[in-house]
Amino acid sequence: MSSTLLEVTRAAHEDVERLERLIVKDLQNDPPTTKDGLYQSHRVHNNIDTIISTTEKLVEIYEDKDNARKDEIAALGGQTATGVNVFSAFYDRLKEIREYHRKHPAARVVDANEEYEDLLKEEPVIEFSGEEAFGRYLDLHELFNQYINSKFGAKIEYSAYLDVFSQPHNIPWKLKSTRQYREYMENLLEYLIYFFQRTEPLQDLDRIFSKLEAEFEEQWANGQVQGWEKQGQENEDDPAQHTMIDLDYYSTVEELMEVGPEKLKEALAALGLKTGGTVQQRAERLLLTKIALVEAKMKKLCDLLSKTIEQTKENVVKKQALTYEEMEQEREEEETQVDTESDDEDQQIYNPLKLPMGWDGKPIPYWLYKLHGLGQEFKCEICGNYSYWGRRAFERHFKEWRHQHGMRCLGIPNTKNFNEITNIQEAQELWEKIRERQGVNKWRPDLEEEYEDKEGNIYNKKTYTDLQRQGLI
Repeated sequence: MSSTLLEVTRAAHEDVERLERLIVKDLQNDPPTTKDGLYQSHRVHNNIDTIISTTEKLVEIYEDKDNARKDEIAALGGQTATGVNVFSAFYDRLKEIREYHRKHPAARVVDANEEYEDLLKEEPVIEFSGEEAFGRYLDLHELFNQYINSKFGAKIEYSAYLDVFSQPHNIPWKLKSTRQYREYMENLLEYLIYFFQRTEPLQDLDRIFSKLEAEFEEQWANGQVQGWEKQGQENEDDPAQHTMIDLDYYSTVEELMEVGPEKLKEALAALGLKTGGTVQQRAERLLLTKIALVEAKMKKLCDLLSKTIEQTKENVVKKQALTYEEMEQEREEEETQVDTESDDEDQQIYNPLKLPMGWDGKPIPYWLYKLHGLGQEFKCEICGNYSYWGRRAFERHFKEWRHQHGMRCLGIPNTKNFNEITNIQEAQELWEKIRERQGVNKWRPDLEEEYEDKEGNIYNKKTYTDLQRQGLI
């Protein structure tokens, strides 16, 4: 029954709306584990891709370049070559519907919601290597081998490589003009992009890179790109007067040399670079701008994946201290733990009273909740209006760091005199009374009045009087 163009349009709109509702429903569920969260992100990403492709088809239908939609709407209104005949169009459509049901007497209405609900339980196939551990760590061993076997690299350990691979600005820029370095940087960027797309499928990487490219062009023009300061602006001509070359179509110096010396000179001038030298030198200098942009993109991805890089470093250092048997045992324990977590996640915890969780991850008994008075809230203004649930927690907090820090900020000693006091004004008033009772604020001339002898020594009144009586002054 979806043979007509209008029916195809209606079905496409229905699919888009149903997928939108499905995405909302999926995102309303909090994934219990990182693995489930990754599955959820990929499901949403796949649904968004389906919506985009369906919308593009709808745009083509509405553009109606072949006038098929216009003719079908006219036919529904009974417009024919001989004139308007509404009844004829109506009975022709009725005949088509009857003919369809005569040929398909067992046809039944399929509930599309059931089919779409199954998508919520789908576990998309995500390709990760064993070293990546389902997106927790990076696997840079192949790129590490490229680095240590190159002229621009150094003979270092893999753990040290994880510290330096995101710092290409430390490599001398003269070594960056080699084909080996360009291939290494392109491979590194390609891997990081692929890893980022697998672990963060909902991030718009094109938008991130477009913003980065705009910032890069401005920094390059001002000679502020880290590691490329020597390639700074040395040509003051107007860039608009020169011809730009799209470097995406060229990957080697030889291909750029075929453009010709004049076009290379104009392109270098537009970028504010040196325009002299041989054709090969100009091509190498121009190709460096492409490598600089690759470096900038790679650094941006390293910033976005900083947490994963740190986890990878910790994992590598940890593995270096383990034997093969210990590594195998740890791997088996992780697999067992994942299976146990999956079994526990299948059983949803019923907690309508919002009781606190115990040590076993389950709600504590209600009688224990009432016994400790965990439903009572105590607020402490000295602790920054922090809430304590239950009398026991409230009494204990007077000796904890948060309350001690608050008392220290007020300039009041945290003694037993101030227990049960949570109001700042009350604490300050009590402290004033204690100081008055102890006589801290009273003037005591025998101790605080100062005297000076002939030699310039300073004494209080009591000491000075005693020394004078003894004839020592």
